[in-house]
Amino acid sequence: MAKEQLSPALSARMEQEKKTHSYTDFSFHDDAAVRRFATGRPASVWRPAFAKDIDRILYSPYYNRYTDKTQVFALTKNDDVTRRGLHVQLVSRIARTIGRALNLNLDLIEAIALGHDIGHTPFAHCGEVYLNQLYNKHTGRYFSHNIHSARVLSQIFPMNLTLQTLSGIAGHNGEIELAEYHPVPMSTFEEFEAELEKCYTIPGYSNKIQPSTLEGNVVRISDIIAYLGRDRQDAARMQMVEDDHFTAGIIGTVNSEIVNNLVVNIIENSYGKPYIMMDEEHFGAIQTYKRENYAMIYANEPGRVILDRVVKYMMEEIYEQLLDDLLNDRRDSPIFLHHIDYVNATHYHREVPYEQTEPNQIIVDYIASMTDDYLIELHRYLFPDSNYYVEYMGYFNDIHEKRTRLQGQIGMEDQDD
Repeated sequence: MAKEQLSPALSARMEQEKKTHSYTDFSFHDDAAVRRFATGRPASVWRPAFAKDIDRILYSPYYNRYTDKTQVFALTKNDDVTRRGLHVQLVSRIARTIGRALNLNLDLIEAIALGHDIGHTPFAHCGEVYLNQLYNKHTGRYFSHNIHSARVLSQIFPMNLTLQTLSGIAGHNGEIELAEYHPVPMSTFEEFEAELEKCYTIPGYSNKIQPSTLEGNVVRISDIIAYLGRDRQDAARMQMVEDDHFTAGIIGTVNSEIVNNLVVNIIENSYGKPYIMMDEEHFGAIQTYKRENYAMIYANEPGRVILDRVVKYMMEEIYEQLLDDLLNDRRDSPIFLHHIDYVNATHYHREVPYEQTEPNQIIVDYIASMTDDYLIELHRYLFPDSNYYVEYMGYFNDIHEKRTRLQGQIGMEDQDD
Protein backbone atom coordinates (compact mmCIF):
# COMPACT_ATOMS: atom_id res chain seq x y z
CA MET A 1 0.00 0.00 0.00
CA ALA A 2 1.50 3.32 -1.08
CA LYS A 3 1.54 6.21 1.33
CA GLU A 4 -0.83 8.97 0.28
CA GLN A 5 0.32 12.53 -0.34
CA LEU A 6 -1.46 15.85 -0.28
CA SER A 7 -2.84 16.92 -3.64
CA PRO A 8 -0.56 19.30 -5.54
CA ALA A 9 -3.30 21.94 -5.52
CA LEU A 10 -3.67 21.93 -1.75
CA SER A 11 0.09 21.81 -1.20
CA ALA A 12 0.53 24.88 -3.37
CA ARG A 13 -2.33 26.68 -1.62
CA MET A 14 -0.96 25.92 1.83
CA GLU A 15 2.53 27.05 0.89
CA GLN A 16 1.26 30.32 -0.56
CA GLU A 17 -1.08 31.09 2.31
CA LYS A 18 1.57 30.38 4.92
CA LYS A 19 4.04 32.59 3.07
CA THR A 20 1.59 35.51 2.88
CA HIS A 21 -0.24 34.77 6.18
CA SER A 22 -3.49 34.83 4.22
CA TYR A 23 -4.98 31.61 5.57
CA THR A 24 -8.25 31.60 7.49
CA ASP A 25 -7.36 31.42 11.16
CA PHE A 26 -9.48 28.96 13.13
CA SER A 27 -6.95 28.50 15.93
CA PHE A 28 -7.64 29.29 19.56
CA HIS A 29 -5.41 32.18 20.63
CA ASP A 30 -3.50 32.23 23.90
CA ASP A 31 -4.83 35.66 24.84
CA ALA A 32 -8.37 34.22 24.93
CA ALA A 33 -7.44 31.46 27.40
CA VAL A 34 -9.67 31.23 30.47
CA ARG A 35 -8.28 30.31 33.89
CA ARG A 36 -10.25 29.83 37.07
CA PHE A 37 -7.90 32.00 39.14
CA ALA A 38 -5.79 34.97 38.08
CA THR A 39 -2.83 33.92 40.22
CA GLY A 40 0.85 33.32 39.63
CA ARG A 41 2.99 34.82 36.94
CA PRO A 42 1.03 36.01 33.91
CA ALA A 43 1.63 34.51 30.49
CA SER A 44 4.51 36.06 28.56
CA VAL A 45 5.83 36.24 25.04
CA TRP A 46 8.25 33.38 25.74
CA ARG A 47 5.87 31.31 27.85
CA PRO A 48 2.30 31.86 26.64
CA ALA A 49 -0.82 30.50 28.32
CA PHE A 50 -0.95 27.01 26.88
CA ALA A 51 2.80 26.51 27.15
CA LYS A 52 2.33 27.05 30.90
CA ASP A 53 -0.32 24.30 30.83
CA ILE A 54 2.15 21.94 29.15
CA ASP A 55 4.75 22.56 31.84
CA ARG A 56 2.27 22.07 34.66
CA ILE A 57 1.11 18.75 33.22
CA LEU A 58 4.64 17.49 32.56
CA TYR A 59 5.73 18.31 36.11
CA SER A 60 2.51 17.12 37.74
CA PRO A 61 2.80 14.42 40.42
CA TYR A 62 1.13 11.69 38.36
CA TYR A 63 2.83 12.22 35.00
CA ASN A 64 5.58 9.69 35.80
CA ARG A 65 2.95 7.01 36.36
CA TYR A 66 2.10 6.85 32.66
CA THR A 67 5.25 4.75 32.23
CA ASP A 68 3.98 1.67 34.07
CA LYS A 69 0.35 1.72 32.98
CA THR A 70 -0.90 -0.80 30.43
CA GLN A 71 -2.02 0.49 27.06
CA VAL A 72 -3.46 -2.82 25.76
CA PHE A 73 -1.24 -5.76 26.70
CA ALA A 74 -1.23 -6.33 30.45
CA LEU A 75 1.05 -8.48 32.61
CA THR A 76 3.68 -8.53 29.89
CA LYS A 77 7.41 -7.97 30.13
CA ASN A 78 8.19 -6.58 26.71
CA ASP A 79 9.75 -3.15 26.28
CA ASP A 80 8.77 -3.13 22.59
CA VAL A 81 5.05 -3.14 23.41
CA THR A 82 3.40 0.25 23.83
CA ARG A 83 2.75 1.58 27.31
CA ARG A 84 0.53 4.54 28.08
CA GLY A 85 3.50 6.88 28.43
CA LEU A 86 4.46 6.32 24.80
CA HIS A 87 0.85 6.48 23.65
CA VAL A 88 0.34 10.06 24.85
CA GLN A 89 3.55 11.11 23.08
CA LEU A 90 2.36 9.52 19.85
CA VAL A 91 -0.99 11.29 20.15
CA SER A 92 0.83 14.57 20.72
CA ARG A 93 3.09 14.06 17.71
CA ILE A 94 0.28 13.10 15.33
CA ALA A 95 -1.98 15.91 16.56
CA ARG A 96 0.75 18.53 16.20
CA THR A 97 1.45 17.38 12.64
CA ILE A 98 -2.21 17.91 11.75
CA GLY A 99 -2.38 21.11 13.78
CA ARG A 100 0.64 22.64 12.09
CA ALA A 101 -0.82 21.96 8.66
CA LEU A 102 -4.15 23.51 9.71
CA ASN A 103 -2.48 26.53 11.37
CA LEU A 104 -3.78 25.71 14.83
CA ASN A 105 -2.34 26.40 18.30
CA LEU A 106 0.33 23.74 18.80
CA ASP A 107 0.82 24.48 22.50
CA LEU A 108 -2.86 23.89 23.21
CA ILE A 109 -2.72 20.65 21.22
CA GLU A 110 0.31 19.42 23.13
CA ALA A 111 -1.19 20.27 26.53
CA ILE A 112 -4.39 18.35 25.76
CA ALA A 113 -2.50 15.38 24.30
CA LEU A 114 -0.05 15.00 27.18
CA GLY A 115 -2.78 15.28 29.80
CA HIS A 116 -5.56 13.32 28.14
CA ASP A 117 -4.92 9.93 29.82
CA ILE A 118 -3.40 11.03 33.13
CA GLY A 119 -6.50 9.82 34.96
CA HIS A 120 -6.47 6.39 33.36
CA THR A 121 -6.58 3.36 35.62
CA PRO A 122 -3.97 0.61 35.81
CA PHE A 123 -4.61 -2.35 33.51
CA ALA A 124 -6.10 -0.28 30.69
CA HIS A 125 -9.81 -0.42 29.89
CA CYS A 126 -10.36 -3.58 31.93
CA GLY A 127 -9.18 -1.67 34.99
CA GLU A 128 -11.50 1.18 34.07
CA VAL A 129 -14.46 -1.20 33.85
CA TYR A 130 -13.67 -2.78 37.22
CA LEU A 131 -13.25 0.56 38.98
CA ASN A 132 -16.45 1.91 37.44
CA GLN A 133 -18.35 -1.13 38.71
CA LEU A 134 -17.03 -0.70 42.25
CA TYR A 135 -17.65 3.05 42.34
CA ASN A 136 -21.17 2.63 40.96
CA LYS A 137 -21.99 -0.14 43.43
CA HIS A 138 -21.08 2.08 46.35
CA THR A 139 -22.36 5.46 45.16
CA GLY A 140 -24.55 5.07 42.07
CA ARG A 141 -22.08 7.32 40.22
CA TYR A 142 -19.93 6.49 37.20
CA PHE A 143 -16.19 6.54 36.56
CA SER A 144 -14.66 7.32 33.17
CA HIS A 145 -10.99 7.91 32.56
CA ASN A 146 -11.38 11.01 30.39
CA ILE A 147 -13.40 12.82 33.05
CA HIS A 148 -11.05 11.61 35.76
CA SER A 149 -8.09 13.01 33.81
CA ALA A 150 -9.70 16.44 34.09
CA ARG A 151 -10.30 15.81 37.80
CA VAL A 152 -6.64 14.89 38.40
CA LEU A 153 -5.45 18.15 36.86
CA SER A 154 -8.05 20.45 38.36
CA GLN A 155 -9.21 19.02 41.71
CA ILE A 156 -6.81 16.39 43.05
CA PHE A 157 -4.00 18.74 42.05
CA PRO A 158 -5.52 22.19 41.47
CA MET A 159 -3.11 23.38 38.81
CA ASN A 160 -5.27 26.21 37.53
CA LEU A 161 -5.10 24.91 33.97
CA THR A 162 -7.03 26.73 31.28
CA LEU A 163 -10.62 25.85 30.53
CA GLN A 164 -9.63 25.05 26.95
CA THR A 165 -7.03 22.46 27.98
CA LEU A 166 -9.36 20.81 30.48
CA SER A 167 -12.24 20.76 28.00
CA GLY A 168 -10.04 19.05 25.42
CA ILE A 169 -8.90 16.46 27.96
CA ALA A 170 -12.42 15.69 29.19
CA GLY A 171 -13.77 15.51 25.62
CA HIS A 172 -11.02 13.37 24.13
CA ASN A 173 -12.72 9.97 24.29
CA GLY A 174 -10.93 8.00 21.57
CA GLU A 175 -13.36 5.10 21.69
CA ILE A 176 -15.98 7.07 19.76
CA GLU A 177 -15.22 7.96 16.13
CA LEU A 178 -17.14 10.69 14.31
CA ALA A 179 -17.49 11.57 10.63
CA GLU A 180 -16.98 15.24 11.52
CA TYR A 181 -15.54 16.89 14.62
CA HIS A 182 -17.06 20.26 15.50
CA PRO A 183 -16.03 22.28 18.55
CA VAL A 184 -18.75 22.90 21.12
CA PRO A 185 -18.00 26.36 22.52
CA MET A 186 -17.69 26.72 26.29
CA SER A 187 -16.81 29.96 28.00
CA THR A 188 -17.07 29.39 31.75
CA PHE A 189 -15.98 26.86 34.34
CA GLU A 190 -19.58 26.71 35.56
CA GLU A 191 -20.63 25.26 32.20
CA PHE A 192 -17.72 22.84 32.29
CA GLU A 193 -18.49 21.59 35.78
CA ALA A 194 -22.15 21.09 34.89
CA GLU A 195 -21.10 18.88 31.96
CA LEU A 196 -18.72 16.90 34.15
CA GLU A 197 -21.42 16.26 36.75
CA LYS A 198 -23.63 14.75 34.04
CA CYS A 199 -20.81 12.32 33.27
CA TYR A 200 -20.91 11.10 36.88
CA THR A 201 -24.68 10.68 36.96
CA ILE A 202 -25.82 9.76 33.42
CA PRO A 203 -24.59 6.43 31.97
CA GLY A 204 -22.49 6.93 28.84
CA TYR A 205 -22.60 10.72 28.97
CA SER A 206 -18.81 10.93 29.13
CA ASN A 207 -18.70 9.61 25.56
CA LYS A 208 -20.86 12.46 24.30
CA ILE A 209 -19.09 15.58 25.49
CA GLN A 210 -17.00 17.41 22.90
CA PRO A 211 -13.93 19.64 23.16
CA SER A 212 -14.56 23.37 22.97
CA THR A 213 -11.77 24.04 20.45
CA LEU A 214 -10.64 22.76 17.08
CA GLU A 215 -7.36 21.83 18.75
CA GLY A 216 -9.20 19.54 21.15
CA ASN A 217 -10.94 17.84 18.26
CA VAL A 218 -7.62 17.26 16.52
CA VAL A 219 -6.38 15.47 19.64
CA ARG A 220 -9.56 13.41 19.79
CA ILE A 221 -9.16 11.98 16.28
CA SER A 222 -5.39 11.66 16.78
CA ASP A 223 -6.03 9.42 19.78
CA ILE A 224 -7.70 6.92 17.45
CA ILE A 225 -5.01 7.26 14.80
CA ALA A 226 -2.29 6.68 17.40
CA TYR A 227 -3.64 3.34 18.61
CA LEU A 228 -5.37 1.93 15.52
CA GLY A 229 -2.30 0.61 13.74
CA ARG A 230 0.00 0.59 16.75
CA ASP A 231 -2.18 -1.98 18.52
CA ARG A 232 -1.96 -4.21 15.44
CA GLN A 233 1.80 -3.81 15.41
CA ASP A 234 1.98 -4.73 19.09
CA ALA A 235 -0.34 -7.73 18.56
CA ALA A 236 2.06 -9.03 15.92
CA ARG A 237 4.97 -8.58 18.33
CA MET A 238 2.99 -10.55 20.89
CA GLN A 239 2.51 -13.32 18.28
CA MET A 240 -1.24 -12.96 18.59
CA VAL A 241 -1.99 -12.39 14.93
CA GLU A 242 -0.20 -11.96 11.62
CA ASP A 243 -0.44 -8.69 9.72
CA ASP A 244 -2.07 -10.38 6.74
CA HIS A 245 -5.01 -11.46 8.90
CA PHE A 246 -6.28 -7.88 8.93
CA THR A 247 -8.18 -6.14 6.16
CA ALA A 248 -5.86 -4.50 3.64
CA GLY A 249 -8.05 -1.42 3.29
CA ILE A 250 -7.54 2.01 1.78
CA ILE A 251 -5.56 3.27 4.77
CA GLY A 252 -2.93 0.52 4.57
CA THR A 253 -1.85 -2.42 6.68
CA VAL A 254 1.19 -1.35 8.71
CA ASN A 255 1.17 1.38 11.34
CA SER A 256 3.22 3.91 9.36
CA GLU A 257 0.81 3.66 6.41
CA ILE A 258 -2.26 3.94 8.62
CA VAL A 259 -0.96 7.03 10.41
CA ASN A 260 0.26 8.73 7.24
CA ASN A 261 -2.86 8.06 5.18
CA LEU A 262 -5.31 9.18 7.84
CA VAL A 263 -3.32 12.33 8.61
CA VAL A 264 -3.07 13.24 4.93
CA ASN A 265 -6.79 12.68 4.38
CA ILE A 266 -7.73 14.79 7.40
CA ILE A 267 -5.55 17.67 6.22
CA GLU A 268 -6.90 17.37 2.67
CA ASN A 269 -10.51 17.52 3.87
CA SER A 270 -10.17 19.93 6.81
CA TYR A 271 -7.86 22.68 5.59
CA GLY A 272 -9.56 26.05 5.69
CA LYS A 273 -12.62 24.67 7.51
CA PRO A 274 -13.86 25.30 11.08
CA TYR A 275 -14.18 21.55 11.71
CA ILE A 276 -12.21 18.33 11.27
CA MET A 277 -13.28 15.65 8.83
CA MET A 278 -12.10 12.95 6.44
CA ASP A 279 -13.73 11.50 3.38
CA GLU A 280 -16.27 8.69 3.54
CA GLU A 281 -13.84 5.95 2.50
CA HIS A 282 -11.25 6.78 5.14
CA PHE A 283 -13.87 7.19 7.85
CA GLY A 284 -15.35 3.82 6.89
CA ALA A 285 -11.89 2.27 7.07
CA ILE A 286 -11.42 3.55 10.64
CA GLN A 287 -14.70 1.91 11.63
CA THR A 288 -13.75 -1.39 9.95
CA TYR A 289 -10.26 -1.44 11.46
CA LYS A 290 -11.59 -0.69 14.94
CA ARG A 291 -14.10 -3.55 14.71
CA GLU A 292 -11.31 -5.89 13.66
CA ASN A 293 -9.10 -4.71 16.50
CA TYR A 294 -11.83 -5.47 19.02
CA ALA A 295 -12.53 -8.91 17.55
CA MET A 296 -8.93 -9.98 16.93
CA ILE A 297 -6.95 -8.19 19.65
CA TYR A 298 -8.85 -6.73 22.58
CA ALA A 299 -11.26 -9.62 23.09
CA ASN A 300 -8.39 -12.15 22.94
CA GLU A 301 -5.56 -10.28 24.64
CA PRO A 302 -3.51 -13.02 26.39
CA GLY A 303 -3.67 -11.41 29.82
CA ARG A 304 -7.43 -10.88 29.73
CA VAL A 305 -8.29 -14.12 31.53
CA ILE A 306 -6.07 -13.13 34.46
CA LEU A 307 -7.49 -9.64 34.55
CA ASP A 308 -11.08 -10.91 34.69
CA ARG A 309 -10.43 -13.83 37.02
CA VAL A 310 -7.80 -12.36 39.33
CA VAL A 311 -7.00 -8.64 39.00
CA LYS A 312 -10.68 -7.68 39.11
CA TYR A 313 -11.03 -9.29 42.55
CA MET A 314 -7.72 -7.93 43.76
CA MET A 315 -8.97 -4.43 42.95
CA GLU A 316 -12.24 -5.14 44.74
CA GLU A 317 -10.46 -6.33 47.89
CA ILE A 318 -8.20 -3.28 47.83
CA TYR A 319 -11.19 -0.95 47.38
CA GLU A 320 -13.14 -2.42 50.29
CA GLN A 321 -10.15 -2.55 52.65
CA LEU A 322 -9.06 1.02 51.92
CA LEU A 323 -12.59 2.32 52.30
CA ASP A 324 -12.89 0.60 55.67
CA ASP A 325 -9.53 2.06 56.71
CA LEU A 326 -10.59 5.53 55.66
CA LEU A 327 -13.97 5.41 57.38
CA ASN A 328 -12.36 4.11 60.57
CA ASP A 329 -9.51 6.65 60.46
CA ARG A 330 -6.70 4.09 60.46
CA ARG A 331 -3.85 6.51 59.98
CA ASP A 332 -1.26 3.81 59.33
CA SER A 333 -3.14 2.63 56.24
CA PRO A 334 -1.77 3.30 52.75
CA ILE A 335 -4.88 5.36 52.02
CA PHE A 336 -3.46 7.96 54.40
CA LEU A 337 0.30 7.41 54.17
CA HIS A 338 0.56 6.85 50.43
CA HIS A 339 -2.35 8.84 49.08
CA ILE A 340 -3.90 11.54 51.25
CA ASP A 341 -0.57 12.59 52.74
CA TYR A 342 1.01 12.47 49.27
CA VAL A 343 -1.68 14.69 47.80
CA ASN A 344 -1.48 17.13 50.71
CA ALA A 345 2.30 17.37 50.41
CA THR A 346 2.01 19.14 47.06
CA HIS A 347 2.09 22.91 46.92
CA TYR A 348 -1.19 23.53 45.07
CA HIS A 349 -3.62 25.93 46.71
CA ARG A 350 -6.90 24.36 47.81
CA GLU A 351 -10.13 26.09 48.71
CA VAL A 352 -11.38 22.93 50.46
CA PRO A 353 -9.07 20.39 52.21
CA TYR A 354 -8.71 17.18 50.22
CA GLU A 355 -9.73 15.09 53.25
CA GLN A 356 -13.25 16.53 52.96
CA THR A 357 -13.71 14.75 49.64
CA GLU A 358 -16.40 12.05 49.66
CA PRO A 359 -14.71 8.82 50.91
CA ASN A 360 -15.49 6.66 47.87
CA GLN A 361 -14.11 9.37 45.62
CA ILE A 362 -10.86 9.36 47.61
CA ILE A 363 -10.57 5.60 47.11
CA VAL A 364 -11.27 5.97 43.40
CA ASP A 365 -8.68 8.75 43.15
CA TYR A 366 -6.08 6.49 44.75
CA ILE A 367 -6.78 3.35 42.72
CA ALA A 368 -6.97 5.24 39.43
CA SER A 369 -3.59 6.79 40.18
CA MET A 370 -1.88 3.43 40.61
CA THR A 371 0.42 1.83 38.09
CA ASP A 372 -0.07 -1.86 37.29
CA ASP A 373 2.84 -2.94 39.49
CA TYR A 374 1.73 -0.70 42.35
CA LEU A 375 -1.73 -2.29 42.50
CA ILE A 376 -0.20 -5.78 42.60
CA GLU A 377 2.30 -4.77 45.30
CA LEU A 378 -0.40 -3.07 47.36
CA HIS A 379 -2.58 -6.16 47.24
CA ARG A 380 0.34 -8.29 48.39
CA TYR A 381 0.96 -5.83 51.24
CA LEU A 382 -2.68 -5.71 52.37
CA PHE A 383 -3.38 -9.42 51.88
CA PRO A 384 -0.11 -11.34 52.28
CA ASP A 385 -1.92 -14.69 52.57
CA SER A 386 -4.23 -14.20 49.61
CA ASN A 387 -4.65 -16.96 47.03
CA TYR A 388 -4.81 -14.35 44.31
CA TYR A 389 -1.54 -13.79 42.53
CA VAL A 390 -0.28 -12.91 39.07
CA GLU A 391 2.88 -13.66 37.17
CA TYR A 392 4.05 -11.57 34.28
CA MET A 393 4.62 -13.18 30.89
CA GLY A 394 8.34 -13.11 30.17
CA TYR A 395 10.38 -12.32 27.10
CA PHE A 396 11.18 -15.95 26.33
CA ASN A 397 7.77 -17.59 26.34
CA ASP A 398 6.07 -18.12 23.02
CA ILE A 399 2.39 -17.33 22.82
CA HIS A 400 1.26 -20.93 23.42
CA GLU A 401 3.29 -21.18 26.59
CA LYS A 402 2.02 -17.80 27.68
CA ARG A 403 -1.59 -18.80 27.33
CA THR A 404 -0.99 -22.06 29.17
CA ARG A 405 0.74 -20.28 32.02
CA LEU A 406 -1.98 -17.66 32.21
CA GLN A 407 -4.60 -20.34 32.67
CA GLY A 408 -2.49 -21.88 35.41
CA GLN A 409 -1.97 -18.61 37.24
CA ILE A 410 -5.55 -18.31 38.40
CA GLY A 411 -5.08 -18.64 42.12
CA MET A 412 -8.68 -19.45 42.97
CA GLU A 413 -9.93 -21.95 40.42
CA ASP A 414 -13.31 -22.24 42.06
CA GLN A 415 -14.02 -18.49 41.98
CA ASP A 416 -17.55 -17.96 40.72
CA ASP A 417 -17.57 -15.42 37.90
